[in-house]
Amino acid sequence: MKYWPIKRFLLLLMAVLYTLGCKNESASGLEEGEAKTFQVRQMKVPLWVRNSSVYEVNIRQFTEEGTFDAFRTHLPRLKKMGISILWMMPIYPISITKRKGSLGSYYSIADYTKVNPDFGTFEDFRNLVAEIHQMNMHIILDWVPNHTGWDHTWVTTHPEWYSHVNDTISHGLNNDGSPTDWTDVADLNYDVGPMRNTMIESMKFWLRAADVDGFRCDVAGSVPDDFWDQARPALEQIKPVFMLAEAEGNPSHFETCFQANYGWTFYHLLNDIASGKKTVNDIDSYLAKDRSENPAGYYHLNFTSNHDENSWAGSAPERLGDALEAMAALTFTFEGIPLIYSGQESRNDERLAFFEKDAINWKDYPMEDFYTKLIQLKHFNKSLWNGNEGGKLIRINEGEKIYAFKREKDGHRVMVLVNCSNEDATTSLTEDLFGMSELFGKKEYNVTKGDPIKLKPWEFWILANPSVLTQ
Repeated sequence: MKYWPIKRFLLLLMAVLYTLGCKNESASGLEEGEAKTFQVRQMKVPLWVRNSSVYEVNIRQFTEEGTFDAFRTHLPRLKKMGISILWMMPIYPISITKRKGSLGSYYSIADYTKVNPDFGTFEDFRNLVAEIHQMNMHIILDWVPNHTGWDHTWVTTHPEWYSHVNDTISHGLNNDGSPTDWTDVADLNYDVGPMRNTMIESMKFWLRAADVDGFRCDVAGSVPDDFWDQARPALEQIKPVFMLAEAEGNPSHFETCFQANYGWTFYHLLNDIASGKKTVNDIDSYLAKDRSENPAGYYHLNFTSNHDENSWAGSAPERLGDALEAMAALTFTFEGIPLIYSGQESRNDERLAFFEKDAINWKDYPMEDFYTKLIQLKHFNKSLWNGNEGGKLIRINEGEKIYAFKREKDGHRVMVLVNCSNEDATTSLTEDLFGMSELFGKKEYNVTKGDPIKLKPWEFWILANPSVLTQ
């Protein structure tokens, strides 16, 4: 009870921020030319995040066994690639009631503080985390705060913790309260304080008991901002954490809790460029709008695939075709933190079943060297680091087919040229290009400002100074 004055102050502060348009609103509601005021929390951001890349691990599909122990055999390979953050898809028990398919959705959780017995034991998971840390990598857990499965004990012990429609617990809802097709989950009600506190304690459990390094938060945009404002300092009492929001369009996420959120708009833009629906000029428009709506130092998760897109929209090779490598190169060199989904280093071209067992065909890892070079450059060259630690992207050409830009930081420099079309294209740069080493061609380029540069369809150059140090 003695903490109520502080709580009231925090609630009042959040109410003020809410009226400024922080709750699930973008800056697009501002008058033209009006600058958004950001109230960014001082967060204890781990240093290892600054030059990290993310690798999404689908335990069920990663190996034939689909277990923690089987996945461990891949750790040396992932470490050699340079992976620094492993995002583990939900590892919790899956509800049986209203289950979809034979195995159910990873996101229909029966218990927040246990592991799925199909994957192994809690001790197996703790040993996996310990080995990941020994390899100087980090792990974040997929957290699902918006809903639980129907077998969660809260459904019977605390039905008041859920959203109700016609006096009945509702399945998953959209931000506006409209129903989704997520019939296998029950929607949580964040107007209930005890549920919030229990949710935060469940997150803290994994920091204490398993020593995980943060969370990727599912459907973060459907959870109120003041919950995230409450959760961040509670987690930081235990350790600095990396927090990734599966959401976009709410800059308040960067103000209250998260270092990064999803680059959904950029992802769809890359798909549209690959299919010829948009040009590189749309990248300029996207970047200008995005910068105007978010606080300094923000960054998005850049990707060409993830578990949802692979299963429901198609594999990256299926969607991007011949543009696959060019679009992947942009995700690693553009402002933001890049993501690789399980199997992309093997050029996985199959849609992995979401509710069934469907093990990845690893083949001979045909794109492993490609991703390794991108990861190593990201890690070594400061211009590509995340947020304020990296260099600002500046375009250095004109035209609708080739996108050329540079990024610079503390004497480190990267220049990127990408033909974003299925035709030969020619461009010229607005500045000289001298003494830059090409990442894949191992060639040094010297080009004078205004000289014509011709690129083949989907050809790209990634030029760096200093370049990657070979191990």
